[in-house]
Amino acid sequence: QLQLVESGGGLVQPGGSLRLSCAASGFTLNYYAIGWFRQAPGKEREGVLCISNNGGSVYYADSVKGRFTFSRDNARNTVYLQMNSLKPEDTAVYYCAAVTRVFRLCRSLEYEYWGQGTQVTVSS
Repeated sequence: QLQLVESGGGLVQPGGSLRLSCAASGFTLNYYAIGWFRQAPGKEREGVLCISNNGGSVYYADSVKGRFTFSRDNARNTVYLQMNSLKPEDTAVYYCAAVTRVFRLCRSLEYEYWGQGTQVTVSS
């Protein structure tokens, strides 16, 4: 069974940091394009950070440039989203997604496998 499981969400104060994890089972993440998406209440799902299969192409949403970074641990078959300098407008449910090949990096409709989401709340 192919599965993605996110973890690491929570409540953090503005300016704080969180690291989200996305662990895969049933397939090897290293061969897939990876997307981190988020959806805030009443808003459409948006791509935050997406990376191609070979890591050669990376898309960052303007709102997270310089604050969010991607990393991976192939031995753990896990990818991460490091979020620094968090703002209240970063509050959302965050999802990781994977697909064998993507044409537009952060187009959510192209992604085949999705995690269940993890809530991130930035508030004082």
